Amino acid sequence: MDVYQEALLYLEERNIPVETESDVLEEDVFHEESVSCLLSSLNPESIELPDTPNSFSLEEMLERRLVVLRSILESEEVYLRELDILLTPVKALRASAGTSQPVLSSQQLQTVFYQVPELKDLHQSFYSGLKARLNAHSPPEAAPDDEVEMKFRDSELIVGDLFLKMVSQIGLYGGFIENYEKAVEVVRQCTHSDQRFRTLAESMMSNNGTDKARTIYTLEALLYKPLDRVTKTTLVLLDLLKTTPSEHGDYAALQEALRLSRSFLSGVNESSQSKRDVTLSRGPRRQLMRDGFVVDASEGTRSLRHLFLYTDLLLCTRLKHAVRGKQDQYRFCWYLPLAGLRLRWSAGQEQISDTNIRLHTIRSKIYLLRQQLLQHSGGSKFLTLAARSKKKLEQMELMLLTHSPHHRLELHSPSGKSHTLLFSSLYELEEWREAIHKLTADNVETVPPDLLTLTGACVKLRMTRQPTLHSADAGEDEESLCGTLDVVIHSAFGLQEPTCVYVCVEVDGYEFYNNQAQTHSSIQSLNPQWDQELSFQVDGAQSLKLLCVSQSDGQDDAVLGKTTVKLDPAALSRRWRRQTLPLQQVEVMLSLRFSPHPLRPPGSALQQPPVFGAALEAVARQEGVLVPHVVRCCVEEVERRGMEEVGIYRVSGTASDIGALKAAFNSNLREAVSQLRGAEVNAVSGVLKLYFRELPEPLIPTELFHPLTEAVEIQDLDSRLASMLSLLQSCPDANRHSFLYLLQHLRRVSERQHVNKMSLLNLATVFGPSLLRPPVAGPGHGGPTVDISQEVVVQVQVVFSYLQCDGLPEARISALHDSDSEDETTHM
Repeated sequence: MDVYQEALLYLEERNIPVETESDVLEEDVFHEESVSCLLSSLNPESIELPDTPNSFSLEEMLERRLVVLRSILESEEVYLRELDILLTPVKALRASAGTSQPVLSSQQLQTVFYQVPELKDLHQSFYSGLKARLNAHSPPEAAPDDEVEMKFRDSELIVGDLFLKMVSQIGLYGGFIENYEKAVEVVRQCTHSDQRFRTLAESMMSNNGTDKARTIYTLEALLYKPLDRVTKTTLVLLDLLKTTPSEHGDYAALQEALRLSRSFLSGVNESSQSKRDVTLSRGPRRQLMRDGFVVDASEGTRSLRHLFLYTDLLLCTRLKHAVRGKQDQYRFCWYLPLAGLRLRWSAGQEQISDTNIRLHTIRSKIYLLRQQLLQHSGGSKFLTLAARSKKKLEQMELMLLTHSPHHRLELHSPSGKSHTLLFSSLYELEEWREAIHKLTADNVETVPPDLLTLTGACVKLRMTRQPTLHSADAGEDEESLCGTLDVVIHSAFGLQEPTCVYVCVEVDGYEFYNNQAQTHSSIQSLNPQWDQELSFQVDGAQSLKLLCVSQSDGQDDAVLGKTTVKLDPAALSRRWRRQTLPLQQVEVMLSLRFSPHPLRPPGSALQQPPVFGAALEAVARQEGVLVPHVVRCCVEEVERRGMEEVGIYRVSGTASDIGALKAAFNSNLREAVSQLRGAEVNAVSGVLKLYFRELPEPLIPTELFHPLTEAVEIQDLDSRLASMLSLLQSCPDANRHSFLYLLQHLRRVSERQHVNKMSLLNLATVFGPSLLRPPVAGPGHGGPTVDISQEVVVQVQVVFSYLQCDGLPEARISALHDSDSEDETTHM
């Protein structure tokens, strides 16, 4: 008997009418029905937790449970296919939005498909997990003789965590529901006004998995599918609980999932007419716009809090979990009116040593607990161990969630009250900042709220029910990454004015590793370039977030744009793949590559290898470039504000300033660049000279000293230049390109010699001894000895000759990170 027939029998036994599908072409009719009518048709408050029926034996219940699970899997497959059809035209519509005659504008496109990709990802993850569990439990090749073993395994089929994980994210439907009527209105307007859109919206087809059975949908009908789906969640969980014995390992998880589902529908039902308004004793009405868990650091201690953003105020609460069978409650912490509220935010600074050690300890424990969960085998003992490990894992994750955030959002009220919120993700902080700022712009002073009523309403209004934890993930996700993800941020373009900007990169996944990194801040430019490589150890990563941030002296940083990129394991490889991503105001070019491999336990934060005194090739290789960042950053800063400085490179900065910058480059590139912008320009030029002077091997290899000495003595100019260029080509790539990069910079400095008094000969005199040195005399040294006076002459002549050469090749500052294929532009 196939799964479909089993499902039919199951429905018939419960006197549920069944309508069989037809193979003929027919349109999926959309029934006019308001959101409020749809959601109120299922009253979750009237659904009680089921008692386990006593009329069936344990074996019969487990068999029926398996039938229910298979029917759920089949239903999920149909739903995913419908969402796929709904998303089919998105790529073409997005491309059209950038033309002079768009089918839908970018804003309309966002409205129509709001939250649909996220809903598809949620259900795809649930479907993949459930399918893997069912296939592992009952492979198609199972023999009849295995019937006894199969019945035993029925009791060990654990899926409750999958349902709990899905339902814990059901809040995604809240945004879809709120936006639904706007989406339908856009579809209707565009259907009437645009023939191209009408053709698309009225003929979206699915083959339902075969070539014979086809269904034609309308776009409006497909938008109705998620509404229909969310109302069935509670009924599905109810059916599954009825066939799950109370002693089964899934029972408690399914009960909690049912409770969360009922709570969600209660909140939606209550808010469907009032748009989630809250009526207070004093009369005003306010709407909940956003909620979530943040870390409150207002009183010098870190506390995990549930933050609610209403149309006129921010409410900070403490969640108090209720005992079993009762409802959660919230305790009031503080509130701030939005009228006149000022926001200041700052990206995270380097964590102090003690904090890093503590975070490393927590991450190591999380890793070990995760490994224990993955290694446990079946059996009743497994259920006990798994429950204990999950409980410990949840505690460790809550500790990490509390102590790892370091991005600060400061809130300052006109009344003098201030509070500080901490976020682990700069991306999340920016979403909160945008939402709050948008409401503060037009807000006026309101009547103080009835805090008791307002706090009491949080349970039903909340969309986020628990902190984002990975404890519920029991198995490996086939669509996530495990290994090393390398990201090279090349450049940005599209700025309206010269700005200092940096790019922040965040990767999701389990919290074993610190998966955030930032480029250094560029000099003021319309087209900043970094070519900076960032490397992440990832486990369970599915998406990458990028933010482009501008920095202005004396002003707060500003996020110019942000985007999220889905990491597709099938599209990533060990070869570099270059992409261009639009981030609102700007576009960022980057390259990605991924190397899958098993990961070791998280190690303590490694100290950055020193830059000064290290071989240039080693530094370049470590940074993934051809010209080290210290060289580029110093050159860019000198060109920004030192080109007209008299005696630049000849007049040195103070030793203390140069020493401080050297120490910064040896420990933290980002901090070094920040200090560089505020240092005297002569200290910056002094750092550049010091870097070349402290190289263990000179920039021009010592074995070229004598050949170059002979080359500069050639009388014929063309022959001399040809010989010197030939010798330059024999240098290692990093040395050659760094030397060419420096030469081109020095030539630009000499172009202002009428102001800065630095001619090519002066510059060659300053840099010659640092860039070229003779071999050290000793045993085995076969070259002629050179006295000190002749040595200096040769050093200056060689550098001066190169500076005069008109045929110098262009320097390449970064290694090639793109593959053979053309650049791909990814539009989010």
